[in-house]
Amino acid sequence: MAAPPNFEEGQSTYRPPIFNCQYYGWWKTHMHDFIMAEDSELWDIICDGPHVPMKKLEETGPMVLKDIKEYSDTDRKVKEKNYRAKKILVCGIRPDEYNRVSACDTVKEIWEALQTAHEGTTQVN
Repeated sequence: MAAPPNFEEGQSTYRPPIFNCQYYGWWKTHMHDFIMAEDSELWDIICDGPHVPMKKLEETGPMVLKDIKEYSDTDRKVKEKNYRAKKILVCGIRPDEYNRVSACDTVKEIWEALQTAHEGTTQVN
């Protein structure tokens, strides 16, 4: 994995690495490490998708989305982590890459869209 040319020394440990549309493998590794250092649960959200607060309508009924007014403190904290992960990832890309992922609803979709665009797909037909 080659480092980008003109790599600036002393990158901030407080700001995510910026993807400049080159050296995706380098950026991907550094972004993973940055996110893990922030909060490993954020990486779980990127890999597994966001937490969606649900409730049962009746004891034997189906699960449905909770209304925002029904969120517990735990639901709110986990929901905040979804947005925190998205914020970190979006802050690490330039506007042209943002245009590629702006229609994505979740941070998992954003990560997968970037990965597909820069590494291709691993599906075998």
